[in-house]
Amino acid sequence: MGLVMGAFSMQGKQVDYHPDKVDDDLELSIVCHRPEGLEPLEAQTNFNKKELQVLYRGFKNECPSGVVNEETFKQIYSQFFPHGDASTYAHYLFNAFDTSHNGSIKFEDFVMALSILLRGTTTEKLQWTFNLYDINRDGYITKEEMTDIVKAIYDMMGRFTYPALKTDAPKQHVDAFFQKMDRNRDGVVTLDEFILACQEDENIMRSLQLFENVI
Repeated sequence: MGLVMGAFSMQGKQVDYHPDKVDDDLELSIVCHRPEGLEPLEAQTNFNKKELQVLYRGFKNECPSGVVNEETFKQIYSQFFPHGDASTYAHYLFNAFDTSHNGSIKFEDFVMALSILLRGTTTEKLQWTFNLYDINRDGYITKEEMTDIVKAIYDMMGRFTYPALKTDAPKQHVDAFFQKMDRNRDGVVTLDEFILACQEDENIMRSLQLFENVI
């Protein structure tokens, strides 16, 4: 998930920010949305104002209009996976960021998700990941949904991975995880089952801590 944040360049010219309002002196008529200010986001996230300023500059560098549509999101994200096809995984990731389900990601959506992924509690991170896998948002993860996500990840990694991935690797991966997660064998994974299984997996727990100090 750290790649999501890295996709939005943190470089840009220094901007002076007013205490109660984001300084957007460069915003023109193309702007579709701008945040009301950083103080509400500072209260709602685990970032301080300086960190939010850096994130906002990076967001505006890549998205001058103040919002990201799915096509732009895919283009930005795909830069990190030149040997694979990241479009399908980026689609699922975009839907997870688009909490209002209106086809666009505002800075507020972006930074709220990053706050969870980078600074949230273990439970918050796992809840967010569960929502990513729960494609139809019915509160359950089916084997088909997990397969779709895993296949998208394998497509994104590309065919130049080492060691080379076998064609049945996604199915084996899903079968193994589903066996571990579906405790009551009812064919679906609930949020509680997902969190419990992940907390018992050392590799998953380590991966959740990788980007805690990115910013």
